[in-house]
Amino acid sequence: EVPLVESGGGSVRAGGSLKLSCSASESMPAHWEMGWYRQAPGNECELVSFMGADGSTYFLEDVEGRFTISREDVKKRVHLQMNKLKAEDTAVYYCAAAVTLTDIQGEGICPAKNGYYWGQGTQVTVST
Repeated sequence: EVPLVESGGGSVRAGGSLKLSCSASESMPAHWEMGWYRQAPGNECELVSFMGADGSTYFLEDVEGRFTISREDVKKRVHLQMNKLKAEDTAVYYCAAAVTLTDIQGEGICPAKNGYYWGQGTQVTVST
């Protein structure tokens, strides 16, 4: 059973918008945090945004005001709406879920973090 399945992503010009969606399997505990990491070639894995089951949110400073996150608890889905995209947002975006999602920079590639559920990753490319 695939724990997290992503959809969305693709290519867009700078200033455009994209929406990422992620659906969790039934095995994911409902109280887990759900969110998104990203990793560009040669860069560290960055925590972009997450939402707790209580509605609390976190955003990476670089995306604050441009990205929004929403969650459908009954369906165990999380969505990342990305607006005013910049070239530096180009990366592979990974959906993730865990008891607590934290900054994992320095721990290698995103999906290497143990104890998390991970999606398959989806490419977001922003051209100038």
